[in-house]
Amino acid sequence: MLVDFKTLPEESRVWIYQANRSFTEQEISEIESKLDTFIENWTAHGSDLHSGYQIKYKRFIIIGLNQDLNAATGCSIDASVHFIQQLEKAYNVDLMDKMNVSYKQGEYIAYKSLSDFKKMAKDRAVSKNTIVFNNLVTNIAEFNDNWEIPASESWHNRFLN
Repeated sequence: MLVDFKTLPEESRVWIYQANRSFTEQEISEIESKLDTFIENWTAHGSDLHSGYQIKYKRFIIIGLNQDLNAATGCSIDASVHFIQQLEKAYNVDLMDKMNVSYKQGEYIAYKSLSDFKKMAKDRAVSKNTIVFNNLVTNIAEFNDNWEIPASESWHNRFLN
């Protein structure tokens, strides 16, 4: 069952998929329509999953699930991964690679491989104050408080001197 992402409780589980490029306005509109359909029909053992989504910065698809009502199961998680893989193919975009880093350069969102990010840290092209996206957050409370944070407060800190 599709609900407004903003109404999901803080303990709701989140999955964050970062794109290796920005989506166009037309792509966002199409993806939102596909997300509406997928989430409206997303179930676990026949029970509706109360979930919502956001697309942030034309790059991140964030899906939230209120597990207090019905928890995701292996099959429902597999269905969501399959859906994301379909988006990857349809839009020729990478959404599943967790070994890449997104960070802010002013208002621009940069996307680099982890090895390039490490090199940039070594060359001091990024710093402890660089705002990074911590896509390892697991619930909405963490998403709200710890998703967009200075690199010094994230797992990215290990690469900075």
